[in-house]
Amino acid sequence: MRQLIRRVKISGTGSYVPEKVCTNEYLESIVPTSAAWIQSTLGIRERRIAAENETTSDLAAKAGLSAIANAGLRPPDIDLIIVATATPDRKAPSTACIVQDKIQAYNAVAFDLAAVCSGFLFAMSTAAQFIASGVYNNVLVVGADIFSRITDWTSRDAVFFGDGAGAAVLSHSSGDEGFLAFRLYSDGRGKFNFTVPGGGSEIPLTEENIREGLQFFTMNGREVYNTGTKVLSQAITQVLSDTNLRIADIDYMIPHQPSIAILKKTAEMIGLPFEKVMTNMDRYANTSGGTIPILLDEVNRSGKLSPGTLVLFAAVGSGWTWGASIIKWS
Repeated sequence: MRQLIRRVKISGTGSYVPEKVCTNEYLESIVPTSAAWIQSTLGIRERRIAAENETTSDLAAKAGLSAIANAGLRPPDIDLIIVATATPDRKAPSTACIVQDKIQAYNAVAFDLAAVCSGFLFAMSTAAQFIASGVYNNVLVVGADIFSRITDWTSRDAVFFGDGAGAAVLSHSSGDEGFLAFRLYSDGRGKFNFTVPGGGSEIPLTEENIREGLQFFTMNGREVYNTGTKVLSQAITQVLSDTNLRIADIDYMIPHQPSIAILKKTAEMIGLPFEKVMTNMDRYANTSGGTIPILLDEVNRSGKLSPGTLVLFAAVGSGWTWGASIIKWS
């Protein structure tokens, strides 16, 4: 999508992370890795882990209520709820419907969107279409995941992910601020480089394949790095071209948090000084759909974003799915 019919802005942000902290030093004691390697290679020092009685909808509801309050709205003002998640509470109903009930936003339509680490970016684009076309005025977009529930804690790959949720309220804007463009992409040829094999219609879970660990995610780390560094730079270059902007015009990049190595390589490829690249993976690791909105909320509440600030979003996830977007902050 290159141009919106009606301007769409982010009117509020929110986030929530669980209280429990899991450090690299703890992981070093249970899986074949080292705390120093995790921090130097991935940029992660620790991550948050959901309590046993916490669900994805719990995290999403808390982040959503925070975003609604930050927008100066109430739950009944929300027309639509989109929850981007790869770890729904249940196969049915949608986590978004559960969130709707928990925050009592009963005027809202609700559905989930599945694009894993690109989910929040895809969900913002979807929300923007509804607002730009005049169908809705206020949409709550949530990215939330509890990857600790689909992580094999005996595997070295356990170091990558944490749990958390972030949210944004998208609203109609009467000024010249708001989203300038989106570019979204998918390539199913890379579909199994990051996957959860069991639990769907292809491989229903049984006692036998649970023992084999098919309920846990698997990943090809080298392909994730190679694909991430390639497609992120391409998507960013295209969205800059769509908006007639230069990389020097961008004030901040708020990207998905796959690894510090991918972000540094991407910044180098597009010519963006790394001090403009916002990160929080040292504290939260990769929270999948939650990465961009958690980081966005932190940057917003820090006071860095003022009217006219140009923010670049970018993400890559399983599928493959990836994309970029630019917003002029209001």
